[in-house]
Amino acid sequence: MTDAAVTDTVTTDTAPATHRTASTAVIITGYGVLSPAGIGGKVLGEALRTGTLPSGESGTTEPGGAPPGEALPPLRRLPVPDVDPREHLGHKGLSSLSRTAVLGMTACELALRSLPEPVPEEQRSTTGVVLGTSTGSARAIGEFFRDTYEQERPYLVSPALFPGILLNHAAGQVAMRHGFTGVNASLAGGRISGLSALRYARNAVLTGQAGRVLAGSMEELSPQGAWAWHRAGLPAGHPVGEGGAVFVLERGTTAAHRTVAELHACETRFAPPEDGPAAVAEALARCVTDALAAGGVTPDQVEVVSAGATALRGWSAVEARGRGRALDGCRPVVLRAQDVLGETHSAGAALQLAALLGFWEQEAVPGRARWGLVTAVGADGSVAAALLRRPPAVS
Repeated sequence: MTDAAVTDTVTTDTAPATHRTASTAVIITGYGVLSPAGIGGKVLGEALRTGTLPSGESGTTEPGGAPPGEALPPLRRLPVPDVDPREHLGHKGLSSLSRTAVLGMTACELALRSLPEPVPEEQRSTTGVVLGTSTGSARAIGEFFRDTYEQERPYLVSPALFPGILLNHAAGQVAMRHGFTGVNASLAGGRISGLSALRYARNAVLTGQAGRVLAGSMEELSPQGAWAWHRAGLPAGHPVGEGGAVFVLERGTTAAHRTVAELHACETRFAPPEDGPAAVAEALARCVTDALAAGGVTPDQVEVVSAGATALRGWSAVEARGRGRALDGCRPVVLRAQDVLGETHSAGAALQLAALLGFWEQEAVPGRARWGLVTAVGADGSVAAALLRRPPAVS
């Protein structure tokens, strides 16, 4: 296992004050995270600092086990440990929830509980939910459609299982549980899903479409997903993980809570993979450059980068090339969450952001603001970058 971070010289914060005004800032006021390291940002930050999970070596079975008679691929598997849905979601309505929905809904519950006070009743109509994923629950989809072949008649499948295969199941469930009638969206963005959801939510807050948005992404660990990664050529020895992270975004002028971080920019782009790795790297470089320009930040001010470091062969180098081009030779601290958490696909970018926040909690430097960058690259040519600032007054 490689080191979780590589340290280089960092600089003090000197970004122009015009880019820190409350009128343009979107504030992260709370967040919830579930990962193979456990529950919470601090435990994730500690796992990245040490390069190991709290339990030591990885687990070997995913939640729920394999379907009867189905073999598992020769991959190490890193499930989220000790998550009892009843503890976070209550006892009603759990039987029809997919693992994806459980992870997304639980991350939302944790994010809401991290706020100093519950969302007031009068603000629920302007509170939204935006969650990213890949296909939703691969296991629920596979098992539902398998039943259409194995049942005596295709229409004899259980209708209770159908909602679990829908892309917007988790976001809809969260909204209904809490009475959030603001913007509600589910984004299928693959590896950049977390940052796509963050960008969507940020725009909704800045344009006044919502006063508060829960945004993030999740990915379940299942036999179906493990086989997909095995067939896709995941390198031998690289584990497959799962998890989810959700962040509470509010407008800087209205956020009365503590500020976990400021989200100053979130950019996405696309380059056709057939144009070659250099085109994808260039798209990421432009994303990072645009994000830095939006925040009024120079490359040497970025102190830490949370990198995607995709496990598929070659794509980590593509990401590093694009990021390095935009940072113009500067070498910030680099966090590689995937080295510790395994391949988490659509949850990856959200977990990277959670890792950055957890790192800041572990490596506090009182009295000085800090700038951080999150980058992600997908094998489909999608790229994304987010620029965040940790204010000096964070408690």
